[in-house]
Amino acid sequence: MTNHHRIDYIELGATDMAASKAFYAAAFGWPFTDYGPDYASFDDGRLSGGVTTQRPAGPGGALVVLFSDDLEATRDAVTGAGGAIVKDIFSFPGGRRFEFSDPAGNTLAVWGHDPAQGAS
Repeated sequence: MTNHHRIDYIELGATDMAASKAFYAAAFGWPFTDYGPDYASFDDGRLSGGVTTQRPAGPGGALVVLFSDDLEATRDAVTGAGGAIVKDIFSFPGGRRFEFSDPAGNTLAVWGHDPAQGAS
């Protein structure tokens, strides 16, 4: 079964990284992997996500991230369906992604493997 176009990851905004990690670890038992001072990822056993100080925290602050086997084709489908690109495709450790807003103004992201790094 493929994960193409399925919700694959969420990101939560944080104003204090240490406090956010401590809360989720204590409340839900989530383990964290740090990727610098502004980002930590977690895996709850079913869904992965991250906590970042680079995204505003507050109501509606979670970022839903979908996976794509073909990032460029998905970006084209998003714009073709009336979505607007908020951040065009960029690389990060582990892959590439873009962010878009839907016609209602909700911001989502899509990530995929970096072909230069190979799928892992």
